[in-house]
Amino acid sequence: MSISHRPAGSRAIFLHEVQLLTMDSVRIIVCYMSNILTHFEGHLPMGAHQKAGQIDYGEIETVKTLIEFENVTKEYKIGEVPIKALNGVDFSINEGEFVVVLGASGAGKSTILNILGGMDTATSGKVTVGSKDITGFNEKELTGYRAEKVGFVFQFYNLIPNLNAVENVEFAAEVCKNHLDANEILTKVGLKNRMKNFPSQLSGGEQQRVAIARAVAKNPLLLLCDEPTGALDYVTGKSVLKLLQDLNTETKKCIVLVTHNSAIAPMADKVITVKSGKIESVTVNEHKQSVEGIEW
Repeated sequence: MSISHRPAGSRAIFLHEVQLLTMDSVRIIVCYMSNILTHFEGHLPMGAHQKAGQIDYGEIETVKTLIEFENVTKEYKIGEVPIKALNGVDFSINEGEFVVVLGASGAGKSTILNILGGMDTATSGKVTVGSKDITGFNEKELTGYRAEKVGFVFQFYNLIPNLNAVENVEFAAEVCKNHLDANEILTKVGLKNRMKNFPSQLSGGEQQRVAIARAVAKNPLLLLCDEPTGALDYVTGKSVLKLLQDLNTETKKCIVLVTHNSAIAPMADKVITVKSGKIESVTVNEHKQSVEGIEW
């Protein structure tokens, strides 16, 4: 059979080894060592294409975009003077990525986080999370989005002082349908023996771990961290970053961390640098580093 004589529009597939292929209508030519061994042409049995998922194609990694900002602007007014906090911001983040949003104070990085978290809205542009355009959400939809889909970790812990550690985590998780067990999450963040302690009985690092557990226990789609080590000393801050990196590795949750500290950029899969309300650069770390190997 001459390949040059195949009808226009038909498919010709060359294989270096015999495999099962399933398509509705196809011409298959199996080659080995430059020799045609066999061929098939015509229609496969009805439903055969649906069995393709059962075939072992080897390790094929698929990357799915989770977050996309498209020409996003945010404008505030101080009196009658308009201030553009964001000016035409474009970037995307994939599922499971650990992303550092880097910039000086006033660059616009926290505005990005607030819009992504549903705590603020864009003046124009489009923000897509999963399959949803959150810029079109009303107040009720934004409230549900914040409660169900986003976990927040801030510089200050915002724990309820008259609730102990496990109660703080349970209180936040109860508003979510698919929340995780508070005791298990607190154990994971290293607070197995501190669950019954109140915030005033915990160190700064321990309080931040409770705050992280509170965010993770919601079982959110993404975890947003705004300067989470800003109120901590070097050693404690580093241990909190290590915890976040480990959680990202273990749970495959997307984490977006805002910081002014450029030294921690190597720990991220992707670094988005913001300057004067615009994206200055987007860098992918092909060989990201463990926090333990980073000094500043």
